Amino acid sequence: MGRTAEHILTKAEAGKGGLGVLALLSALMGFASISTDLYLPALPAMASALRGGPGAMEWTISGYLIGFSLGQLVWGPIGDRYGRRAPVALGLIIFAIGSAGCALAASPGQIMGWRIVQALGACAAVVLSRAMVRDLYEGEKAAQMMSTLMTVMAVAPLIGPLLGGQILAIASWRAIFWTLVAVGAVTLAALATMPETLPIERRNREPLRAAFGNYVRLLGERRILGFAGAGAFFYGGMFAYIAGTPFTYIDFYRVPPSWYGLLFGLGIVGVMAANLLNARLVAILGGARLLKIGALTAAVSGLVLAFETSSGLGGLAGLVAPLLVFVAATGFIVANSIAGALSAFPERAGAVSALVGALQYGSGVAGSGLVGALADGTPWPMGLTIALSGLGCAACAWGFVPATRNLN
Repeated sequence: MGRTAEHILTKAEAGKGGLGVLALLSALMGFASISTDLYLPALPAMASALRGGPGAMEWTISGYLIGFSLGQLVWGPIGDRYGRRAPVALGLIIFAIGSAGCALAASPGQIMGWRIVQALGACAAVVLSRAMVRDLYEGEKAAQMMSTLMTVMAVAPLIGPLLGGQILAIASWRAIFWTLVAVGAVTLAALATMPETLPIERRNREPLRAAFGNYVRLLGERRILGFAGAGAFFYGGMFAYIAGTPFTYIDFYRVPPSWYGLLFGLGIVGVMAANLLNARLVAILGGARLLKIGALTAAVSGLVLAFETSSGLGGLAGLVAPLLVFVAATGFIVANSIAGALSAFPERAGAVSALVGALQYGSGVAGSGLVGALADGTPWPMGLTIALSGLGCAACAWGFVPATRNLN
């Protein structure tokens, strides 16, 4: 598109746009969570209706994460070369098609296949919205904005299971996926109101094949290993939590599906509070230091959870308490790990964002898949996976992240 025909959103305009820009970026970043959280309360019902064996429904989460992690590696360089808006629009269309396929599926295998398609579309919104943040903000300001966005978009996983439970109560699990089709269509319409954020002169003109090859070089960077590695290990634990809690709460502890969203929502409230605190403290303590604090918190709470799930001490309350602490650590880990990685290579924000996301959700595949593979009807597989993830997160943050308060 010609230079005079394309309106580029500047940093000044983004500031003036305020709530409009914030709302759209939050919606785009929220596709990762809403795509999964909305149907979590329906997993046991889906397993019964589709005659899925033990662990089958957990693998629908893993299938989604496979598509989500690999798809980001494609969308990132495309966004660096062609701009952000057009690839995001295409991704939203693919997401809606995948969601419709899930609604019409007749077996766990079909659900898993369409979840991969759904993820390939959703990841374009997530990876390129992070790059948009880097287009418009820098350094600690980017971390502040990321925390603010994550606080706002935390509403999605907060209301997702609640809404999903209510849809399940009055309709079927298929209606949940038709709702996601509508969400994709509404977001696509909203995207038409936002200008491009990446100017033509800042776009990467090298062939896409060469851009893909740069991932290997990025993986050799110590800062990438530290920031992206910490986030990746943590996501493994988070998706173990997402895959494990429906069966732990509903089947093991006999919590009604309509109440599952409330327990899940407690963790999201913790995430929102930690993100707000992170946004205030990042200019004082620095993102790198806050990342290390969050990683240590995740490791300790994970170990406590592993002990509780193996011993059964404390019952449901004893399980929920360390889970809430682990999930709340998101507020100090995710925003700072992403902003730290992006600050290392601002000229390749799309590719770095894609690599970070691929590592995060690839780890999520391992985390949710391990819970499904080890499923024995108890919370222990989830507790073990979360503990290992917390330890890995702390090892990356304390071993590779530079000993400095700043992300720049």
